[in-house]
Amino acid sequence: QVQLVESGGGLVQAGGSLRLSCAASGRAFRSYVMGWFRQTPGKEREFVAAISRSGGSTYYADSVKGRFTISRDNAKNTVYLQMNSLKPEETAVYYCATSAPLWGWPLVSSGDYDTWGQGTQVTVSS
Repeated sequence: QVQLVESGGGLVQAGGSLRLSCAASGRAFRSYVMGWFRQTPGKEREFVAAISRSGGSTYYADSVKGRFTISRDNAKNTVYLQMNSLKPEETAVYYCATSAPLWGWPLVSSGDYDTWGQGTQVTVSS
């Protein structure tokens, strides 16, 4: 069974940057679309970005376009999220996820993903 471990979260000032990593183990990493989501208390998990199996296609929530970059290294079974120009309202727990065995693109619903990491806290101070 796949396991996902996020890292790279922390405290950053508004306008700053962070790079999140998500290391996967246990199954054919390159067979699945990977996604990043975020969640704050009392709110539903929100889609942030997704990357195709090969890494050739990416898709972003409108709110992060131009500031966030998702990438993957299939040789290292790792997906990344580079976050620039962070805003205080983006304070959340960030989760990576592997897609369910679905065809289609992009996959932006949390229901399209079936395995989740434990999350990493990102706090953006004003």
